[in-house]
Amino acid sequence: MAVEKAIASSSLVEVVDRILDKGVVIDAWVRLSLVGIELLALEARVVIASVETYLKYAEAIGLTATAAA
Repeated sequence: MAVEKAIASSSLVEVVDRILDKGVVIDAWVRLSLVGIELLALEARVVIASVETYLKYAEAIGLTATAAA
């Protein structure tokens, strides 16, 4: 009995390679206020990508000075 790999399945290595190649951005913004007074504001941006991918897209949106620093 032969074991066959399904075509639609992907390994963890393929998933990580795809994420590093294309990149993932998670952008979150939270504001906590009470009676119109802002008590807490949090802003987070997480970028998961290879250095090459990040620099390519950073240059496209004008962040190369920040990326080089």
